[in-house]
Amino acid sequence: MTFSHRSKAVTALPLALLLFVLPITAQACATCGCSLSTDAATGYSAQAGWRINLDYTYLDQNQLRSGGGTASPEQVVNQPSNPSLGGGEIEHGTTNQYVNLTAAYRFNADWGVSLLVPYVKRDHSTYGGQMQPYTPAESAPDQLSHANVSGLGDIKLLGSYQGFLPTHNLGVQFGVKLPTGNYGGQTANGAFVGAPVRFSNGPGTGAALDTSLQAGTGSTDLIVGAYYYQPISQDFDAFINGQFQSAVAEKLNAAGADYRPGNLASLSFGVRYEAHANWVPQLQLNLQQRSVDRGALATPADSAGTVAYLSPGVSARLTRNLQLYAFVQVPVYSRLAGYQLFPRWTGTVGISMGL
Repeated sequence: MTFSHRSKAVTALPLALLLFVLPITAQACATCGCSLSTDAATGYSAQAGWRINLDYTYLDQNQLRSGGGTASPEQVVNQPSNPSLGGGEIEHGTTNQYVNLTAAYRFNADWGVSLLVPYVKRDHSTYGGQMQPYTPAESAPDQLSHANVSGLGDIKLLGSYQGFLPTHNLGVQFGVKLPTGNYGGQTANGAFVGAPVRFSNGPGTGAALDTSLQAGTGSTDLIVGAYYYQPISQDFDAFINGQFQSAVAEKLNAAGADYRPGNLASLSFGVRYEAHANWVPQLQLNLQQRSVDRGALATPADSAGTVAYLSPGVSARLTRNLQLYAFVQVPVYSRLAGYQLFPRWTGTVGISMGL
């Protein structure tokens, strides 16, 4: 059965159960990433065999925010998220590019496995830390420092089971995120350790890229999730999925410092318009929450929050086994701890091929 299978029966109980047991929560932007459900974008399936998916996401965090609104450099310095510091870092922007390669194999209608290999390219700019009182001249364009990092991110290995119902449209996921990406940052005394970072000109040249902005987290995380999809009319299908990820072990870096990323919970709802065989307009609502980061390499005061994105998109079938898809994510809600950089929009394009 595929996601586009037509059925007049609508089973409300599994959907209600999922709404009850899954956390309605979202992610902070200190480690902002794409929250789009690419499984739903191409259509869930119980068909045995291989499926290869390659997608690219562009995410430009160019808006400084705090709580549910925008923030100014003056607020960062004069009303710091950690008052004991007597000031704060005035971040300018972070441009993220993600390329994800996913190889999935279904043994049969019940069981499947998938391997997700991410590549991360990130460019970060900052005016650096400023002590009180705020001085506008110290956040002028010529005071910017830039850092960038690129490389393999943290690989995920997931198993899935969807044999609960005869229609095979209710499933669970379980797996692990491995510490394959470089990580590091600054220790409590300011020494730089960890992943190599290239710096450009600026007064802050030599300052380390925060651990939360590195390609990896250095942690091993457990992942559990569930999903359900169902036709709701002759032309519309609907889905809901949720996932929870929590670090269970961390590496100590060369200086003996640790970093434990906050727990990450996500929930997505969506509908697909299936009236046309070769192109499918879609709409998703993606919610994420991240709890506070911990450890000597973390910045707890600026690391937690809840966000929601509205994500319109379309998938197009080029051949029987080949699909293209494209989505734009527009933030509709945020509640962020401290001061964080936030995107105005996020774009994702991908290609999916069955073998």
